[in-house]
Amino acid sequence: MTVVQQVPVRVLPAFSRGPVLAVAASVGLVLTAVSGRYGYFGDELYFVAAGHHLDWGYADQPPLLPLIALLMDTLAPGSVAVLRIPATLAIVTAVVLAALLAREFGGGRRAQLLAAGAVAVSPGFLATGHLLATSTVDPLVWVAVTYLLVRWLRTRADGLLLAAGIVTAVGLQAKFLIVAFWAVAVVAVFICGPRELLRRQALWAGGAVAALTTIPTLVWQARNGWPQLEMGRVVAGESGYAGGMLGFLPLGFFAAGLLVGSVLGVVGVVRLLRAPEHRFLGVTALGVALLFMLVGGRPYYVAGLLPLLWAAGAASVEQRRPAVWWRWVPTWPVYALTAAALLMGNVLPVQPVSAHADRPLQVGNFQLDEIGWPAVVADVRAAYRALPPDVARDAVVVTGDYWTYSAVQGFAPELRSFSFHRGAAWFGTPPEDSGAVVFVGDPSPVAAAFETVTAVGRLDNDERVNNLVQGTPIHLLEGRRVPWAQLWESAHHL
Repeated sequence: MTVVQQVPVRVLPAFSRGPVLAVAASVGLVLTAVSGRYGYFGDELYFVAAGHHLDWGYADQPPLLPLIALLMDTLAPGSVAVLRIPATLAIVTAVVLAALLAREFGGGRRAQLLAAGAVAVSPGFLATGHLLATSTVDPLVWVAVTYLLVRWLRTRADGLLLAAGIVTAVGLQAKFLIVAFWAVAVVAVFICGPRELLRRQALWAGGAVAALTTIPTLVWQARNGWPQLEMGRVVAGESGYAGGMLGFLPLGFFAAGLLVGSVLGVVGVVRLLRAPEHRFLGVTALGVALLFMLVGGRPYYVAGLLPLLWAAGAASVEQRRPAVWWRWVPTWPVYALTAAALLMGNVLPVQPVSAHADRPLQVGNFQLDEIGWPAVVADVRAAYRALPPDVARDAVVVTGDYWTYSAVQGFAPELRSFSFHRGAAWFGTPPEDSGAVVFVGDPSPVAAAFETVTAVGRLDNDERVNNLVQGTPIHLLEGRRVPWAQLWESAHHL
């Protein structure tokens, strides 16, 4: 018979409910204030389109985000502010969980506020927190799981492990990255302890719940040739936008919040590695970062581990007097200056957008992708309406990228639109009895299947959409010689 060692439960400091909730509410108010300031991000348009083609899986993700987008768009059709409410709630919850993590590490009022404030001024959390994205939902799952694990280490209440499995099950419906966390964590526990964790039936029961809830998505992937595996290779190939492996850590430090998040994160790692009971968490954090760096993952993949490190670092700062050379960092003036720098640096869509060529666009990277989608669709609609009536009657719109397709679906649902790019390729093919094609993008993947390919315009609107869309050509394709099913099979790509 296995003898379970009883671990005395530590008495925690009181939860600083008022101050922590005030920080969380402030973040929520700021995100709500800017949530409707700009238009849809390209992926948000895609989530809405995917939600209207609801399925157990997609080529590029599980079904949770499309389901959320569908629910929000059903509640308030066309409202970008309502669509982003779940994202705001996710960041607000992460603020509170960071404070609760600091409390689990023995942190009192100051530590809890330092940890909550680190999330509140993190460029990584705020930049994705004003829009609905997998990079908003997935980190919250990691924060919740690490909180439940740290709490289990203190209480040994096995219900927490089952809850961690249920939270993981939800996370797997948004992104599969949490699998990397558990894989590294299990190895770290085996090496560093406490190995008692691996003997808990509740841990494996929670794992079984997570695995069972993922079966429908895995079945969809199997039936469709496992496109998400190929999508992983595509993402790794695209990691060059962030400097590849060399850019992983610098961008990670920026997303962490420059001085505040970086310093607290380093202190937190050291704190975890020095504490025998928590050492496996420090090893897991380092191991996951190394794993994603080696496989070409993106820096924000590790965002969900940052509040754990910030909480451990904040508790250490409170319990030990910081060294002279950096003791000014964990102070409110530095937090305030960091928040001001975020606003000035357009991490959030605060500054106005200029639509005039003689004035620069006053926006950040995310916001560049949120400008002018209605004008883009107006260009597509104009090209369609310019067709002779007998040609327009059977014509369809096909786009070379999934963002433009999603925009046409959202702003011009009367047009029969399709795309062979990424997940949109699974939303249907044009009917075989269709005629001419208004093609938006580079027509070379399908041009050989048509008798004539004629340039009829380009996306060139006064709102100056981001460079990924601005100037995109529009062609008229006529005289199709190949069935759409065959053409789709050869043209679709991720």
